[in-house]
Amino acid sequence: MVRRRGELSKAMINRDWPHQVGLPNTEVGRQHSAIKAFCADLSLCNRGHTFARGHEYINVFCFSDPEHAQRFAERFGGEMVDPKTRPRWPGKSRRRTNDATKASDGR
Repeated sequence: MVRRRGELSKAMINRDWPHQVGLPNTEVGRQHSAIKAFCADLSLCNRGHTFARGHEYINVFCFSDPEHAQRFAERFGGEMVDPKTRPRWPGKSRRRTNDATKASDGR
């Protein structure tokens, strides 16, 4: 993944907005306007995370204030998500990629 200059990285989001709430993607789509209006005065990060759970996608809304995250979860029926244990998208690890490169180079 390429990160653009000035764009928040996932690590920066987890560090500065550690109070996270997950909502199923179907709920976010259905209540998009209500979510946007509710969060206007909250400490919501302008970028969040997404992960898959089975066949369902979960959108993660990230807040810097724990009270804001709790209010959001109660209002929209979300679940609190810990950034340290949040599922990640499956993919190649950096180690496997480097090992494959070395093998193809004959190292």
